[in-house]
Amino acid sequence: MTVVFLSNYINHHQIPFCEACYQQWGEDFFFIQTQPMEQERLDMGWDPKGESFPYVLRFYEQEEKCRRLVLESDVLLAGWSDKEELVQNRLNQGKLTIRISERLYREGRWKAISPKGLLHKYQEHIRYRKGPAYLFCAGAYVASDFQLIHAYPQKMFQWGYFPETREYSKGQLEDLKEKEGVHIVWAGRFIPLKHPEDMIRLAEDVPDCHIHMVGSGEMEQQLKDSVHKKGLEGRVTFYGFRKPDQVRCIMEKCHIHVFTSDQLEGWGAVVNEAMNSGCAVVANVQAGAVPYLIRQGINGIAYPAGDYVRMRQAVAYLVSQPDQCRRMGQAAYETIKKLWNAEHAAAVLGKMIEGIQKGNWEPEKEGPLSPAPVIPPHKMFGWMQENALGDGRR
Repeated sequence: MTVVFLSNYINHHQIPFCEACYQQWGEDFFFIQTQPMEQERLDMGWDPKGESFPYVLRFYEQEEKCRRLVLESDVLLAGWSDKEELVQNRLNQGKLTIRISERLYREGRWKAISPKGLLHKYQEHIRYRKGPAYLFCAGAYVASDFQLIHAYPQKMFQWGYFPETREYSKGQLEDLKEKEGVHIVWAGRFIPLKHPEDMIRLAEDVPDCHIHMVGSGEMEQQLKDSVHKKGLEGRVTFYGFRKPDQVRCIMEKCHIHVFTSDQLEGWGAVVNEAMNSGCAVVANVQAGAVPYLIRQGINGIAYPAGDYVRMRQAVAYLVSQPDQCRRMGQAAYETIKKLWNAEHAAAVLGKMIEGIQKGNWEPEKEGPLSPAPVIPPHKMFGWMQENALGDGRR
C-alpha cells in the first residue's frame, strides 16, 4: 500500500510523524515537498535536513514521478500546497484522500458568505462531501469553519502537529527545572498575532518570576525598549531565535509556559513542546492547539479570548502554588507521551486506513482521529470549562 503526504515543505514539526509513517510503511511512504523552505524559516533556525530523508521527494525536481504518486497512491494526505489541481484530479477519480487543514476563516467567519469564496470552497471541498474524502482538523476551530460550508459531514477528525516527543525517566524532568524562583518561557516570533507584549506586562504585574523570551521579529526593539523603560532587565531574558533543540532546553528548565497567540494562530506547536517539557501551560483559548491539548485545570489552564487579566491571574496562581504547577506540568507531559505524539498518530492513521478499506473503521475515543467536536469560536472556552474532566471527545 502506497501512502503519500503532499505539502509545501518538510520541517521539524512534521519530521517525527513522517519518520513514524516510514517505520510503518517503509518504501511505500513518500513525503512530496512542493517548494523549498522559505528564507524566513531558515533565519529562525529551522533546519532543511529533512529534505535529505529517503522518503522525501521534491516536486520541483521530480515532477513526473511526484504527479504519478499523487494520482495513483492508495492514500493521499493532502496538506497545504500549491498543487490543488492534482488533489482535485485524484478526488474526481474517487480515490481515498485525506485533507489536513487549519482554519478556513481565522480572520473572520463573515467570509463564509462571500459568493466568490463559496465557489472556491465548493470546487475544493463541498462537491466531494459524499466521496472518499476526509478532513483532519489541525486545530479545534477547523470543524466549525467547515461545517459552515457543509463539507465533510461526519468525516472530520481531530488532528494537529506532532513535533519531537522526548521521554524522560522518573524524576528526570524535575531535576532539569530551575531550583531557585519560578521561571516562565515564551517562544515564537515577535509579531502582533502572537502578542509578546503581554509578557512584558506580566513581568511587571507578577514580580516573583523570571521570564525567558525566545525568538525575534518586528516587535523585538519595542519589547526591549519597554523592558528598559520599566526597569525589568533583571527579570526578562531575550535569547533571539534559537534552534529547536535549544528552545527545548530552555523549556525543560522552566516551570510555566505562556502562550498568548490569538485566533490567527492555526495550531501552535510550541504548546506540544512545552507540555512535553513538563511545563504547566497557560494559553489563549483562541489558538487551534489549545482546546485539543489542554484539559482545563488538569494539564494546563486556558484563558478566554485574549483576556490579559485572566491570563495574569492564572500565572499568579501557578507561581503561588508550586505543587499545583508541578502537578499540571507532569500531567501535560503524560498527555503528549501517551496521546498527542507522532508514533500514536501514525498508528491510529494506519488503523483508520485499514478499517476504511475493510469497511469497518471505528474512530478513536480521544485524541488524534477521534471525532472533531463542532464548537463555535465564541463557545469554545465554555466548552472547555464544561469538559474539564474529559468526556471521550479529547
